[in-house]
Amino acid sequence: MFDIILSFLTSFLLTFFAIPSIIHVAKVKHLMDDPGERRAHSESTPSLGGIGIFAGVLFAIILWTPFDHFQGLQYILCAFIIIFLIGAKDDILPIEPYKKIVGEIIAALILIFKSNVKITSFYGLFGIQELPEWFAVLFSCFVILVIINAFNLIDGINGLTGAIGSLLCVCFGTWFFLVGRIELAIVGFALVGALMAFLKYNISPAKIFMGDTGSLLTGLICSILAIKFLEVHLSGPSTIYNFSSTPAVVVGFLIIPLFDTIRVFIMRVIRGRSPFQPDRNHIHHLLIDYGLSHSKATLVLLGVNIAFIAIAYQLQNIGTFPLLLVIIAVATFLTAILFFTVRKKRIDKAAALKKQKLEF
Repeated sequence: MFDIILSFLTSFLLTFFAIPSIIHVAKVKHLMDDPGERRAHSESTPSLGGIGIFAGVLFAIILWTPFDHFQGLQYILCAFIIIFLIGAKDDILPIEPYKKIVGEIIAALILIFKSNVKITSFYGLFGIQELPEWFAVLFSCFVILVIINAFNLIDGINGLTGAIGSLLCVCFGTWFFLVGRIELAIVGFALVGALMAFLKYNISPAKIFMGDTGSLLTGLICSILAIKFLEVHLSGPSTIYNFSSTPAVVVGFLIIPLFDTIRVFIMRVIRGRSPFQPDRNHIHHLLIDYGLSHSKATLVLLGVNIAFIAIAYQLQNIGTFPLLLVIIAVATFLTAILFFTVRKKRIDKAAALKKQKLEF
């Protein structure tokens, strides 16, 4: 218990005191994120906050993790470093998307083959239990990549990725503590400490952004905890803290980043565009266009994610597939209401501007 608290405090304090120096260096060296058409900020802002998050998390994990109880920790830290290098490079000098994906795949394969961060069962979903080894590897790599990039894609307004990442790591970290997996709880709460320290500087008006360095690392850690959550249910002893319908529960936990990413990709494909071509149809963009501030939009999405976690917890006994259907149906319904409301608002605004131009 004390190791978990100490990991949180160590990560928090190191990140909290490192970020002002990072802000100063970024301004002196002009390493700033400039406003643009798709940007939600109006002033040039440093985007290297992920360096402080990475330093806090790495230091806290190395200092407080019981290495004798955490086989494979060194490989997880290797994956952290790969993701850090990719993110830092992209924050300073943007790189091609395929290069980022290649680096993420390398990090994922290290986790899968060296640290056994791997999904081995579908829990009876679609009648499938244990997965063939080759499929387990491919599917696990796919899941890790999706979660990493989902957090990267929701990092579009102040506080959102930090808030959602903190919420998920508190949930996963608490569960791992309750079932005796202290080493995984330390990883989760180390990230919580770093993200909470970062949020002090990221809440509007933001003094710094986490950039790809922070969002990719947050996604990587959440993917590790989510997969381990699934696997501990299979391999660990049965306890009063075990969930039913575990895969659906994980989807409920990760609903904001996962659903938003999949929804946006599907919409782009339907419109005949590349799924990787950016636009302003993410849920956080819709909330901003609806008229909410960054802080209010973040609080709304945080509240929605908490509600989905509660739904998953309360309905876990109805079965994996029915629970998945409920979660997806509710998410689709809520998003559709927001989308069509904002669409109407955009059309009305465009018509008003057109009329104003004609009058002049």
